[in-house]
Amino acid sequence: MKAFVFPGQGSQFSGMGKDLYTNVPAAKELFEKANEILGFRITDIMFEGTDEDLKQTFVTQPAVFLHSVIMAKALGEEFKPDMVAGHSLGEFSALVAAGALDFEDGLRLVAKRAAAMQQACDAQPSTMAAVLGLEDKVVENICAEVDGVVVAANYNCPGQLVISGSIEAVDAACERLKAAGARRALRLPVGGAFHSPLMEPAKVELQAAIEAAPFKTPICPVYQNVDAKPYTDPEQIKANLIAQLTAPVRWTYIVQNMLADGADSFVELGPGAVLQGLIKKVSREADAVSKATL
Repeated sequence: MKAFVFPGQGSQFSGMGKDLYTNVPAAKELFEKANEILGFRITDIMFEGTDEDLKQTFVTQPAVFLHSVIMAKALGEEFKPDMVAGHSLGEFSALVAAGALDFEDGLRLVAKRAAAMQQACDAQPSTMAAVLGLEDKVVENICAEVDGVVVAANYNCPGQLVISGSIEAVDAACERLKAAGARRALRLPVGGAFHSPLMEPAKVELQAAIEAAPFKTPICPVYQNVDAKPYTDPEQIKANLIAQLTAPVRWTYIVQNMLADGADSFVELGPGAVLQGLIKKVSREADAVSKATL
């Protein structure tokens, strides 16, 4: 069974999607439609922008979404998923690629999500940190002992977890995690505490937009971040998508569940090859490839 997976924020690079725009007429059309919907030429930033330009949340999220979704559409008949999943923002790409949401509606939601998350970041300085070499339970327990907001945010693969929260609490947790034997506990260059309770204002802002969007039954199960389980019911998909902003990304468990449900190959669509690497760390036997270009 074939699984298609879609990356999240952090996988962007200058020049992303340019080959699609240049070589696939249908892709060029979608990119131009995206420029219209967003009200600025995101293609200029994607193709020629600096790393700094691409790092802005309001650019990064639509850019990664566009690269992933347009790549899925450009595959045509080759895109026949038995199951799909996306990491954080990538869940929106997965839903659109699997037909649960139209391209235009998906892009509008992603743009709203990016703006709402940016506002939440601006309202309260916060951060995330990568923790390597500890079991999930140890990280969870240490976070629970620290004063202030700090939680497990991304379960990326065994021994690799990202924590999220206020700057002081994340720094305090990093010190304790290193003392507990973490190989690394290092702050990430991100603008806020994604997938933590500090994203509550963004969740409230996005909820109405998600509820109003016309979701349909996808062509295959979508394994969602909040509980790593497969869904096809549009109402359940919406509820999970709303919960996603303040809940952790359970990527390790998504991959384990997909493998248990019969996935024998994973194709990553979008910029970079981050998920391919994580999948291999969950299961060395997993057949995982990435298509950052077509």
